[in-house]
Amino acid sequence: MTTYTLTDLGWSDRFARQLTEDDASLTPARISEVHRSQLIALSEAGDLRLIPTDSAGAYAVGDWVLTDGTSALRRLDPVTDLHRRAAGHAVGAQRIAANVDTVGLVTSCNADFNVARLERYLALALASNALPLVILTKADLCDDPDSFKRQAERLSPLVTAITVNAKDPEDVARLNAWCSTAQTLALLGSSGVGKTTLRNALTGEKEATQGIREDDAKGRHTTTHRALRPTLAGGWLIDTPGMRELQLSGTSDGLEELFDDIETLAAQCKFTNCAHDTEPGCAVKAALADGTLDPDRLDRWQKLRREDQYNSETIAAARARQKSFGRVVKEAMSTKTRYKRGYED
Repeated sequence: MTTYTLTDLGWSDRFARQLTEDDASLTPARISEVHRSQLIALSEAGDLRLIPTDSAGAYAVGDWVLTDGTSALRRLDPVTDLHRRAAGHAVGAQRIAANVDTVGLVTSCNADFNVARLERYLALALASNALPLVILTKADLCDDPDSFKRQAERLSPLVTAITVNAKDPEDVARLNAWCSTAQTLALLGSSGVGKTTLRNALTGEKEATQGIREDDAKGRHTTTHRALRPTLAGGWLIDTPGMRELQLSGTSDGLEELFDDIETLAAQCKFTNCAHDTEPGCAVKAALADGTLDPDRLDRWQKLRREDQYNSETIAAARARQKSFGRVVKEAMSTKTRYKRGYED
């Protein structure tokens, strides 16, 4: 069994400062897998199987928890927190990964490359406070991979992009800088873009991979759940299943960073509540007119802002309803108990 120090696992002063005198008897552990009834965690004492004291959805791979060796008694506040609106009809936020230093947004140099989808991933990464890294795979199958790299880097000055041949270990080794010496790299992207191939090269594992459909360059799911794995470079990797649906929620800060050029223009408009439609003195419309702003980029900014605001408000309302319902149930149970005691007396 491999053992790690807290430093090896990514422990820092930011977590140590959250400890109190009451925590002296507890052990810090980092969650490597989240299941419905148990958490798998790594600690100085080795691998642990912990009973969650909250719902499984409250935890994410990469979280730090304090444990007595049996239960996860307290979750420490994460430094970075990746989350989205839960897929499907459920109303709520879904945590993806925590305490990630760099988010590797994996797409490929083929028909999978999609600017609008990449902006969604970038907004999510920036809102989490992690560094975004666009990883462009299948560079060996493309005549001009640098053209994809330039498109990605044009989206924001905060974006670093790298082209790789995921099947070439020496080429993949260029990613070691982002997952060495206790650094954590999380891989996000669609199915079939090469995340599992990258994971195998970075960790030395032999996870099976699946190909892509030739007609649309879309792939099949290989990774079925998130997991924290040690890398050959001394850091950590979180591989995630391919996402068919990525709805933004609570990512307004990330959108502001990603679309800083438009946000700066909007601040120069004559009216603070300018809708950038028919209002006079609109700096955004002026930029459209002189060609310095791409109308498609403006449309994507407006669409993502509306989506994020709607989802955030919907989730907030759902939480308020749940709290209200919880109070009603608690009051009803209390009344029932008082009535029962009075009847027995």
